[in-house]
Amino acid sequence: MQITLKIISAILSYPSEELLGAREELLGALERDDGVSDNVRSVLGELICDICSHDIYDAQERYTLLFDRTRTNSLHLFEHVHGESRDRGQAMVDLAVMYESEGFEIQAKELPDFIPVFLEYLSTQSSEEISSLLEQTLHIIVALRQRLQQRKSIYANAFMAIEEMAGTGPDMEALNQILAESEDDPDDLKALDEIWEEEAVTFGAGKGADVCGPDRLRAQMRAHNRRPDDITGKNSIAAGATARTVQINGEH
Repeated sequence: MQITLKIISAILSYPSEELLGAREELLGALERDDGVSDNVRSVLGELICDICSHDIYDAQERYTLLFDRTRTNSLHLFEHVHGESRDRGQAMVDLAVMYESEGFEIQAKELPDFIPVFLEYLSTQSSEEISSLLEQTLHIIVALRQRLQQRKSIYANAFMAIEEMAGTGPDMEALNQILAESEDDPDDLKALDEIWEEEAVTFGAGKGADVCGPDRLRAQMRAHNRRPDDITGKNSIAAGATARTVQINGEH
């Protein structure tokens, strides 16, 4: 399962030439992970082949329109429960502290709640820890899966796979709250500018001081240099690690 989580982290990151050239390597690593079902391998294999079949510029444009220009499809966990409120700043700090306590380092321009970063962290954890944290975030994962399916986006496959790997159901009240938010129109630039006029959130002691907001700033935080070939799960911790509770749902 750890290897598959790292693969999903790679394919949900901003498309790079390196990623698009790693089709066979990704498929091979996915096939070797006996901790996931055939269905998970199938849906992720379909997504990998689709991404790697695109021209780099087309792949990047599709990704930007889908995840950066559409706030309701944001790949930042806390944006779906805290928006740009100050509560998000404390949630970021808590998540960063959890990473640091396990020796997991992120780049200065990466936000802790960016889903590819979160999944890469999970890929270093025990099965018990993975189950605990996936359960806590599942309402966000399912909301993204449903929205992407409504747009007929193959990226929904990544979230279908995560949902199956979680092995449980989402908090329906939390899920419905997320889905109650109206969808963004990525072509309505005026409306998007109004959304992003809110005050920027910062967190931590100098880490992540970049703004958690507009496309032009988010692009600077992208994990575009995350290596798709680093998918061996070599950093997995002992299986007996104690699961922690992270406040994903906005409660303190």
